[in-house]
Amino acid sequence: MTDEAGIELPPIRHNDYSPLAPPALGEWDPALSVSVIIPAYGGQHRLDLVLAALAAQTYPGHLMEVIVVDDGSDPPLRLPEIAPPGTRIVTADPGGWGIAHAVNTGAALAQGRIIHRLDADMVVCREHVEAMARWHHLADYLVAIGAKKFVEEPELTPGRLHDGVRTGPLDTVFDLSNALPSSTEQTIFRTDGLRASRNPYHVCTGPTVSMRREIFHAVGGLDPAVLRGEDTEFAYRLAAHGVVFIPEMAAEAVHLGLPAQRRDHGRAVRAVGPYLAHRVPLRRDLRKDSGRRWLVPYVEVVLHVGDDGDGGQVREAVSAALEGTVTDVRITLVAPWSRLPSGRRPVLGDPSFELRLLREHFAHDERIRLADEVSPTPAPIPFRFTGPVSVPLGPDSLERMIAAVQDDRSGMLVVDLGDDGSATLERTEALGRARLLNAGDVLGSITATHGVRRGDRTEFWSPRSPSPTGGSGNGTVRTPVGGSGDGTVRTPAGRAAQAPAGRAAQDAAPAAEPTPSAKKRRSNLARLRSAIRKG
Repeated sequence: MTDEAGIELPPIRHNDYSPLAPPALGEWDPALSVSVIIPAYGGQHRLDLVLAALAAQTYPGHLMEVIVVDDGSDPPLRLPEIAPPGTRIVTADPGGWGIAHAVNTGAALAQGRIIHRLDADMVVCREHVEAMARWHHLADYLVAIGAKKFVEEPELTPGRLHDGVRTGPLDTVFDLSNALPSSTEQTIFRTDGLRASRNPYHVCTGPTVSMRREIFHAVGGLDPAVLRGEDTEFAYRLAAHGVVFIPEMAAEAVHLGLPAQRRDHGRAVRAVGPYLAHRVPLRRDLRKDSGRRWLVPYVEVVLHVGDDGDGGQVREAVSAALEGTVTDVRITLVAPWSRLPSGRRPVLGDPSFELRLLREHFAHDERIRLADEVSPTPAPIPFRFTGPVSVPLGPDSLERMIAAVQDDRSGMLVVDLGDDGSATLERTEALGRARLLNAGDVLGSITATHGVRRGDRTEFWSPRSPSPTGGSGNGTVRTPVGGSGDGTVRTPAGRAAQAPAGRAAQDAAPAAEPTPSAKKRRSNLARLRSAIRKG
């Protein structure tokens, strides 16, 4: 990895940004332009205070523009007397509304190399923009998160605030003795400044965050359909893209007014739940409803069909993937589907007979996608499994593999299948990091940034246990999958009757007393299932 000056930098392992050393505040020469984007709806006086603080920034004025996006205020917002020189108020595109829509409107107009999102009720210290922007001069895939405290809005004029921010810290302007700290600060300190965090995107809840402009646009900006929790959902997609999150505690700010959770905690939490349940698969606690289909699945299962796939074999592999203990999956069948000739042809004598039958068999199932090639990344799906159709997934193979990579936070698991080749489980954020680093050797990059784990077939494909119901009925068994509330998954109790021929005799054999090695495998599975709770 090299920075913009071509200096070689050590790889960042997971989110441990310790190898990066930002310059001291006031002792460096900034070069990148910054666009501060402020979505606003009403609240003229608060906006006046926010702009007065921005007018006192230590970041060079000629490198900073401020775009206030008026999201339908009545009366319309006006530009106050005290504001940074490069400040303008624009009207949000009338085709939509909401914070995400307003931020996207501003980002589309931004000229700065860095996009810095700031809410219209956040008063920042004089070093705020500088403290966060210095990280983006080190590498182009970092996301900086500012600090904040909540205070009751005081009686304060923009002029007095500007003078106070320009000459001293925020506690000379605000009484911070009774300020309410952000709920994310405890997480930040507990995880060594997010260096040891498993899911650092959790604390990227706005409303002060910055990143390179190309990163913002690469993930598609904020989702206007998400009306609550839009910052968390956006941060999740940033994580899947492979970024590194850095909390910058020197970028202090005060939020004018108490958080919504304090005013009506239950309703605020409920308002966020459905949006994140559909779009953030790692929030297993929000996907408790059995039998549901979610907008973004947990795992993409990639199966290479080839030019003349064996129909029976492919159907068996697909069924095994859909009927496992991890049901939150989407399947991608890779074959030259688009190259199948159209027009008149012999139906029974068609050279592509098997492939056409497979296309018709699966084309109408929303859980299955037909693709000519594998996409570079499955984002925003957090995991991708790739394996040969000759080795169908076992009932709990995906569960075991996910638990294994969650246990040691590895970016890839490679399973040796003997004569059948190998299967892999990739962590999307690790793939994203490799792409951000322009790594020619993806495996080598993932090894350096997240680690690669290896295993064998017996560890993840094991004989099926007898049905817990004590018979071969056609009921269902509900097995909880590890995680902070993954809910339940369904495993057909009569599945043995559908087993592949190569395993039929094994499945039909009488149950024997578990051997010590079998007991050990079961113990390991229990441990691995619990590891998902860490993810």
